[in-house]
Amino acid sequence: MADGTLKVGTITNSAGSGNITIGSGVTLLSNVPAFEAHSDGSQSISDATATKVQFETEVFDTDSMYDNSTNYRFTPTVSGKYFIYTGVNGYAGGSADLIGTEVFIYKNGSLYRQSYHNMTGNPGFILGTPVSAVIDMNGSTDYVEIYGTVDGSSAGSESFFSANNYFGAYKLGA
Repeated sequence: MADGTLKVGTITNSAGSGNITIGSGVTLLSNVPAFEAHSDGSQSISDATATKVQFETEVFDTDSMYDNSTNYRFTPTVSGKYFIYTGVNGYAGGSADLIGTEVFIYKNGSLYRQSYHNMTGNPGFILGTPVSAVIDMNGSTDYVEIYGTVDGSSAGSESFFSANNYFGAYKLGA
């Protein structure tokens, strides 16, 4: 176990069966770092313009790797694959003003994944748009942010609506 990795099929006590005891000071963690945050309320935006979504309230942040006040980004300092998820509600002002919403996951300032709802033929009021991805992160400089657009038929009242917008991530496995 010189490199810090131990792989076994079965662990037993010194008698060959029964329970084992994990000593004090040993921390068993999986799926961390992890965080989830949500918006405090609606965020007014320009019509059909990609805008960073501000998730100000942390529900949890196991390793303080989510910036909830300046950049609104997740920058894990542990390399690995991460499950990234988000959902953003688009609002366009009136009961039939919402034409479409898009939500984007950006990695290091570039588009990684997006989800789009187009309601041109049947405009609506509010529409939640989720998107998720598994992303390799290098553990030093990689970061993830969420952007979105709202397209309204009468520009001027578009927003990411309510405190129900969310953004989270967690490391997959060890």
